[in-house]
Amino acid sequence: MARTLGAAVAAGALAWVALAGAGAGAGAGAGVGGSSGAVAPVADEAPGFAVEDFNYPGADKILAEQNIVLKRGDGHIVLVDCASGTGFLEVWAREKAKVCFKVTGNSGWLTMEIPSVHLIKGNDYTTEVDMTVGTEEKTFDIAKNAWTSVGESADPEGREHMLVEIRSTK
Repeated sequence: MARTLGAAVAAGALAWVALAGAGAGAGAGAGVGGSSGAVAPVADEAPGFAVEDFNYPGADKILAEQNIVLKRGDGHIVLVDCASGTGFLEVWAREKAKVCFKVTGNSGWLTMEIPSVHLIKGNDYTTEVDMTVGTEEKTFDIAKNAWTSVGESADPEGREHMLVEIRSTK
């Protein structure tokens, strides 16, 4: 038994030395059968890493078709067709009428530009929105499952506000 084990170890070591020598020769142009093929690590051929930039997917198409500017988000607040269900955030703007957003997960955020927003209906999430009027930024807390006056309807001067961000948490 010991003799067989010793022979197997010796044969394995000899095979390893032969393969290592062939690999070194292949890199130098003297491979098996006179071929010269460079050995490339497999990692060089693997796909690259996916890097999340948080840009809203399909934003250009949404702008062209619906005239809504969606910028960046974490994917947990998405634009939806208002007729497709219930429980959405409903954003009312003078120029767009009603725009709906679905919130998923434990929290979400989305930046956008929707002008002349004056009313938002909340959903089951705790939601805050940031709006701008001129160079001034204002934050509004949106009531859960109820209507909240925002922008010009909450402004003593009646100035038009642009909705620029929605943040929601469970």
